[in-house]
Parts: sequence; structure tokens; C-alpha cells
Amino acid sequence: MAAEQVVVHKGLEGIYFDTTRICHIDGQRGILLYRGYNIHDLAANATYEEVCYLLLHDRLPTKQELAEFDAALKASRSLPQTVMDVIRTFKDGHPMDVLRTAVSALGTIDPDVKDMSMEANLRKGIRLIAQFPTIVAAHERIRKGLDPVPPRDDLGHAANFLWMLKGEEPDPDAARAMDLDFILHAEHSSNASAFAARVAASTLADMHSAVVAAIAALKGPLHGGAAEAVMEMVEAIGEPERAEAWVQEQLAAKKRIMGFGHRVYKTEDPRARHLRELSRILGEKYGDPKTFQILQNIEKAMEPLRAKGIYVNVDFYAGSIYHYLGIPADLYIPIFAIGRIVGWVAHILEQYSDNRLLRPLLHYVGPMEREWVPIEQRG
Repeated sequence: MAAEQVVVHKGLEGIYFDTTRICHIDGQRGILLYRGYNIHDLAANATYEEVCYLLLHDRLPTKQELAEFDAALKASRSLPQTVMDVIRTFKDGHPMDVLRTAVSALGTIDPDVKDMSMEANLRKGIRLIAQFPTIVAAHERIRKGLDPVPPRDDLGHAANFLWMLKGEEPDPDAARAMDLDFILHAEHSSNASAFAARVAASTLADMHSAVVAAIAALKGPLHGGAAEAVMEMVEAIGEPERAEAWVQEQLAAKKRIMGFGHRVYKTEDPRARHLRELSRILGEKYGDPKTFQILQNIEKAMEPLRAKGIYVNVDFYAGSIYHYLGIPADLYIPIFAIGRIVGWVAHILEQYSDNRLLRPLLHYVGPMEREWVPIEQRG
């Protein structure tokens, strides 16, 4: 094609590459639906386990179905000793690198490793949903010189993660906060990591390989790292009354304020509402209202940019939730992954169900028909 006929969409922005039944986002009105259910209804009423079932099966479960699904998750929480050995071997690595490596190891020994049927892939996905929290918690314990805490069958998904992480019974508020965080991070359409998973799945790579691709994409700071960056910003500001001046200084220097703006949303990210309120509640509960107040003052200072469609996103208050729960900063992205794994699995299964190899084009703008020069004549 002639150069003038080619329209390049950098970052594939505005391009629809397929249809989906998993997630709908209306970025102009700030609407997020999982399988048709509004995120506000799910945040107020659902558990993470219910949301997982919904995303995997396209409907809410009955009591019996939820009980069976919950039992399947609990039965898959423990890690094989070979994978625990892998975590110990790489205990000094970044938690995302350890998570990625552990998933690769799991892929070599999964009982359905050679079975690519939809039923087997669903079983693999459920096992991964159950194993992600165990990997992250076990690594955190091991790198601190502590023994991993075995999972408990009497705790829900979120509460069990906090139990394995700290070795202490989580209080109901902490468990619900973690559960809500997982719900809000569970799925978000064709974000970079979900797209990476679908690209890998479109080659008919196995479930674990596609999930590894997603983990690799999530690790990048432009996708999963904003929550940690927001808390670094809060620490740099130090006091609530300094927030406005600090923001103005950063904007004047053409620097980005982390936790604001989104490729899709041109109004407030609907997930931010729930994390904002949760941050306020936890700040009061744990005697640290200053962190929340700094965030509030940053948000107020950024209000003039709303005219340009720049509002808080899900990452802005997420870091404060982890901070209040006493979670190290380099676990923020792995916790994002613990919530998002179900979305990745749903996308991988959907890609398998009606597959076409994802193979977009690049418009070449380099030189044409260059003449070969022998090495002796190259100056």
C-alpha cells in the first residue's frame, strides 16, 4: 500500500480485534460491567469467589455451584514440593519474577499438561487462581527467612491469602478489604496483560504459557506499577498541607502525577470510588488518617485537569489499601496479579473457543532495496 493509504494506530488505540462476552467498559460514562453486571453491584454484594465463577461461566452461581467451586479452589491451594523448591532457589528475585517462574514450573507438572480440551483448560485455570496467592505468600515468607504458612480450608480466598502472608488470623475488615480489592482488579477487558495472554493463546500455547505472558506484561511500570508509585509520591509529600504545592511543582516540571488518567476512561474510573472509601475506613481503623488525607489533597489539586479527562484511576487508592494492611511495596503488583488471574483465564478460554491467530501488521518506513556491500568495502 502507498504510504498515504496506511493509517497507523499507535498502541492499537481505538482498534477492535475481536468480540467478547467477558467485560464492557464505557469510558465516557465511567461504566464497568463484568459479564453484564455492574461493578458497583458486585463490589457491594459479591465475594471474589462469586466473581470468579461469573467470569469463568458467564453467570452467577447457585449456592450449590458456589460451594463446589469454592471446594475446588481450596483443594488446589497447596503447591507441589518441586515448585516450593523453585521459590526457595529464586527467593532473592523480584516477587513478579518469582511468580512468573513458579507458574512456568507448575506448567511442566500440571496433571492436564497435555490436554488442551476446554474442560482441562478450565481445570488448569481454577488451579492457577488457587495457587497464585500461595506462591506470593510463600515467597514473601521464605525471603524473610520464615517458613511458609500452609493454606487453611476454613478461610475464604482473600482471608486465606492474608493468613498465609502473615501467619495471623486476619480481622474481618482486613479480609473484606482484600476481597474487594481482588474483585475490583479481577477483569478489565483488553488491557496489556490480557491482550498478551490472548496473543499467546491464539498460537494455541498452553494455559500456563499464556498466563506467563500476561505476568510479563503486568510487570511493566506502565501497566501494573502505578500503585507502588503513588505510595512513593505520598511518602515524598510527607504532610497533607504540602500536597497542593507539590503537585503544582510536578506539573510545572511536566512530570506525571501517578494514579491519574486512563487510556479508556475519560471520567472517574468506577473502581476508584470503592477504593477511596475503603482507604478512608482503613486509615481511621489503623490510626493513619494522614495517608488518606494526602491522597485527598492530591486529588483536589488535580481537579482542574478533569476538563482534559484526567481523573483518578484504580491505582490511586489501591496502594494505600496495601499500606494499611502492612504489605510490602514490591508485593503490590503481585497482588494485582492475584486478583487479575481470573480475568486472564477467562480471556484465554474465550480465545481458545473461537480462535484466530493474532497477527497485526507493522507499516515499514525504512529504506528499500539496499545494495549489498562486501565486508572488505564497508567503511
